[in-house]
Amino acid sequence: MSVDAGETVLDGGGVELGRVRQMWHLIEPLHAVLYYAPEVFEEVAALGFDVGDRWPSYFPSRAAPLGAVGSERVASAFYSFSPRMVAEHMDHAWRPADPRKVLEARERGVDRAYRAIFGDRVDSSELAEAAALARRAAESVNTAGRPLAAANAELPWPKAPHQQLWHAATILREHRGDGHLAALLVAGLDPVESLVSFAAIGAASVERFESRGWSAGDWAAARERLLARGLLAADGTVTDTGRALRREVERHTDELAAAPWRGLGPDDTGRLADLLGEFWVAVLGSGLLPSETTLGIGKV
Repeated sequence: MSVDAGETVLDGGGVELGRVRQMWHLIEPLHAVLYYAPEVFEEVAALGFDVGDRWPSYFPSRAAPLGAVGSERVASAFYSFSPRMVAEHMDHAWRPADPRKVLEARERGVDRAYRAIFGDRVDSSELAEAAALARRAAESVNTAGRPLAAANAELPWPKAPHQQLWHAATILREHRGDGHLAALLVAGLDPVESLVSFAAIGAASVERFESRGWSAGDWAAARERLLARGLLAADGTVTDTGRALRREVERHTDELAAAPWRGLGPDDTGRLADLLGEFWVAVLGSGLLPSETTLGIGKV
C-alpha cells in the first residue's frame, strides 16, 4: 500500500505518514535551488569551479558540510551515484577552494536565488513564520546515524529568515535522505539496484537515472540480480514482489522521516505546510528545477 498525503496511516509515534510525505514534497524544491540556480553557479564559478554542467559544483556544494572529504566517503553518503562518477568530481574537488569557502559561496548564492525567486515576499511575515517553524522541526531531529543531516545541523544558523528557511529545508531533506539509505540497505538494494528498481516502478525514466553515472554493464548486472530475487520479470518490468518491496522502502523512509514533524506537532506542522505552499509554487514556477528527477516526487 502506498502512502498519499490525504491517507491516515500512522507511524509508531502517531504521525500521519501522508503528512510526512507531503512535507518532503514541499521542502525538497526549497532545498534543490542550490543545484540549479544561476546565482549559485555564479558564486561557485567565482571560486574557480567548472559550471559547464552542474555536476562539478554539485558534489563539493553538497559535500562541503562534511569537510575536505574524499570520494569514498562522498560515494557512501550520496549512495546512488557511481563511485567512478564521484571520484571524477571529488578527487580534486578542493583544489579551487576549501569547504569553508564553498559553504560561504552556497550561502551567498541561495540568498541571491531566494531574493530573485520570492521578490518582496522574501521579507514577508509569512516567510519569517515558516522559517521559524521549519527551524524548530530541524532542531528537533536526532542526527545519530545520519551523516549528511548531522553535518548540516552542525553549521551555524544564518540570521536572515529566508536563509534560515533554506538551511532548515536542507537539514530536513538530508535527514530524510539519510533515512532513505537505511531503508534501502534493510531492503537489500545496493546503489545501482536501488535505481534499477526505482525506474522499474516508473519513478523516473531510465535515461534520467543514467545521470548517476552507472555503465550499461552495471545496469544490466543489477537487473540480473533483481531478476534472480524475483523483483523484476525477464522483460525488465517490475513484479508484484518488486513493487511491494519498493512500497515498503518508501513507507520505511516515511517512518524514519517522521521525527521532525512529531517534534513540531500536528498543528504547527499543518501551519507550516500551509505557509510553504506559496513559496513551493514560486520555486516550481521559476523554471529552475527539471520536470523529472531521480527522487520520484509525485510518483511514489
